[in-house]
Amino acid sequence: MSVKILATLFLAMFSAAVPAAWRTIASEQGRRVEIDRESIRPGPDASLTARGRIVFDKPIVDPKTSEAYRAIEIESRYDCARRTYATLKRAYYREDDSLLRQDEAGSPLEMPVRGGTPDGRLLREVCRPTSAATLPAALDKIGELAGDLRKSNETLIARAVKKDRPIASPPARRPSARLAARGAAHADSAPRRAWSYEGDTGPEHWRALSPDYAVCANGRRQSPIDLRDAFAVDLEPIRFLYQPAPFRVVDTGPLLRMAVYGGGIELLGKSYRLTHVDFHSPSEFTIAGQGFDMEAQLFHRADDGGQAVVSILLEKGEKGGEKDGENPAVQAALNNLPLEKGGESAPPGLSVDPNLLLPAGRGYFTFMGSLTAPPCTEGVLWMVLRQPRQISPGQSAMFQRLYPPNARPAQPAFGRIVKESR
Repeated sequence: MSVKILATLFLAMFSAAVPAAWRTIASEQGRRVEIDRESIRPGPDASLTARGRIVFDKPIVDPKTSEAYRAIEIESRYDCARRTYATLKRAYYREDDSLLRQDEAGSPLEMPVRGGTPDGRLLREVCRPTSAATLPAALDKIGELAGDLRKSNETLIARAVKKDRPIASPPARRPSARLAARGAAHADSAPRRAWSYEGDTGPEHWRALSPDYAVCANGRRQSPIDLRDAFAVDLEPIRFLYQPAPFRVVDTGPLLRMAVYGGGIELLGKSYRLTHVDFHSPSEFTIAGQGFDMEAQLFHRADDGGQAVVSILLEKGEKGGEKDGENPAVQAALNNLPLEKGGESAPPGLSVDPNLLLPAGRGYFTFMGSLTAPPCTEGVLWMVLRQPRQISPGQSAMFQRLYPPNARPAQPAFGRIVKESR
């Protein structure tokens, strides 16, 4: 065993034995973001896991327990090369540091990290080399281990000499098949380029931006589609289990996203938890060729990794007043817009109720499709509510000012079955 391997093993044991040492990496109004660098561990597929936490200046009432918490400790997985993260576990702590509750992600959702955000700062801390503060003691121990290894080698040499036989050189180490395959994959694939909804990075060019996006052009179950000639049948009603929950608003670049931490849906005996809402202007889905001013897509995941999206078509209020038809959930996203492109905002103490996005009528179209943005993953269950929900002209105008048109054009249906509530 080489000194380098021993060093790596010892550093892992050394950090595991050290208690949490929180260090502030960002301070914002009403809260601070901290990281425990000693918690950084290797994860699957060259990722890293680490613990961070958000400490609020004032306690916040938890809508699930009606008790107050002061800090949220978050365990996440980070991919340094792709600049993504996935939340694995959240723990909520009272003001006296006792645990209030804990949530684990059955199927962690991978999210892009934007520069200048708390997640961006956490990624930077996790992906940079281990702090030099821990090295002196570690190096001393590594020296001891190296000394022990040297003594063992001397003993083996003495035995070999005594028996008057040559010492066989250790076989050269070859990379494992898994590592070799991963290296070949990285060598063969070009780096991903940022995608958009216009120009040479728009939908017609997504395939060329990365080998991972090939299905955007080659797939047979792509979304969105024009909803027409559907089979009218008795569809099981969607059971909406939404509730007011904390949220954060993220400017992903191409669109505005609202991550929501609570609630979900049930359909056909299967439960899906709500992860986030994406807003598009104009709508991506059309009904018999008719488009709408905007669209809210509510993304859900099941414990087995299955994805389901509820799409709500949004149209401007009929009276034409600046606030006629104003939707409170849409306004919550607009009220908490990040101040910078690529930024995010997590308002402490505020919650949003996704039920406020739902129209009175719950009839829907359903079919199997894909994500409407790269990597265009297929196997997504879509449910497009038939009745539009109103928004105000002012809300629609603000989205149009903030974002250029960000709707993918309708894709070929390729004979897919589309069902409709009758």
